[in-house]
Amino acid sequence: MSEVAVSARGLGKLYFICERESYTMLRDGLTRALTAPLRLLKGKAPRTVSGLDAHTKVEFIWAVKDASFDLKQGEVVGIIGSNGSGKSTLLKIISRITEPTEGEARIYGRVGSLLEVGTGFHPELSGRENIYLNGAILGMRKAEIDRQFNAIVEFAEIEKFLDMPVKHYSSGMYTRLAFSVAAHLDPEILVVDEVLAVGDAAFQKKCLGKMGDVAKAGRTVLFVSHNMAVVENLCSRAIWLDSGRIQADGLVGNVVAKYIQSLSTRADQDLSLIKREGGLTPVIRKIEFLDESGLPATTTKVGSTLIVRVHYRHTEPLKNAYFGLRFETASGINVFWLQTRMQNAQLPDVLPASGIIECRIPELSLVPGLYFLTPGCGSGNTQLDVVPKAGQLQVVESDFFGTGKLPPQSLGLVVVDAAWEAVG
Repeated sequence: MSEVAVSARGLGKLYFICERESYTMLRDGLTRALTAPLRLLKGKAPRTVSGLDAHTKVEFIWAVKDASFDLKQGEVVGIIGSNGSGKSTLLKIISRITEPTEGEARIYGRVGSLLEVGTGFHPELSGRENIYLNGAILGMRKAEIDRQFNAIVEFAEIEKFLDMPVKHYSSGMYTRLAFSVAAHLDPEILVVDEVLAVGDAAFQKKCLGKMGDVAKAGRTVLFVSHNMAVVENLCSRAIWLDSGRIQADGLVGNVVAKYIQSLSTRADQDLSLIKREGGLTPVIRKIEFLDESGLPATTTKVGSTLIVRVHYRHTEPLKNAYFGLRFETASGINVFWLQTRMQNAQLPDVLPASGIIECRIPELSLVPGLYFLTPGCGSGNTQLDVVPKAGQLQVVESDFFGTGKLPPQSLGLVVVDAAWEAVG
């Protein structure tokens, strides 16, 4: 189809962060007042924002800047980028939740959006009442909602709780109902942020199948995800955002490849400078890879020993601490996960406020390819820190089987030795 569903031109969204200066002495205030005319003449008067006084420090941040694109009807488009790149802000503008600071977005059709768990739900109303409320917000008539009602309830799997106020729902129940409403109430444009991560694996698969059905029906789907494998399987096109600006827009395979290529190892930088999500504390400061001899390594051979060191620093000693490492492919597929408690590592009951935790993998049996490492740590029952894709490791070929052959990554991600014989 050639008809346009969304047309964006020069979209920009500006936010500002205010920080009130500390209290000053009367002497400082008098000095500032007396020198104000001179500062004004020199063009150094404090900048002000409407509603704020001249002594409030203001930092401006462009969440989205100069974004221009057209989405055709029936397209399935993935929005990719690291945390803080502007993906969710862009979706909020398209969903008419947030007004752009500059530019415009023209929407041709009804938008169904799932951006945050429970968005658009009234906590005091039941699931049944919220279905009709959301339908009304989308501009649907009661007869249209009635026609889809049973399908919505069946998909969400909340029949027993349909007449219960949604404030008593779990986050998973919220997500199931919210997605079901957004997908079934006949939106011409379906906008979905990565809230599907709240649901279980079976429900995620079900939602992805539904989004595929919506796309086959000729509707437009705009999908944000950090899982590149899902993006490549579901979408035909991708838009890569970085610091609010579009870095690439085109065929999904080409854009994902450029994005992955941009992700370089962070082993030599202070990881505390990377923005954390969800209120996590910057505890992990650095990770490094070493070979069997203890020498730095950015590549390793199939089946060789790999040592991963996690450098940490906290404000106080860590009691009952745990550390974990997740390996994933460049496409975002989880390969395996290691954790000190799960593997009964003998860590001291109290770790010093700063130190190094070392994980030795005696035989890294991954097929050749690029892999990313995500470290995490916690204390007691509290998750302190997680740094997605903090390290990048290239696994290269070796004669693991002694035959000079290795399976391709398309047939699996690990190599496992085995003995074969004819027994009958």
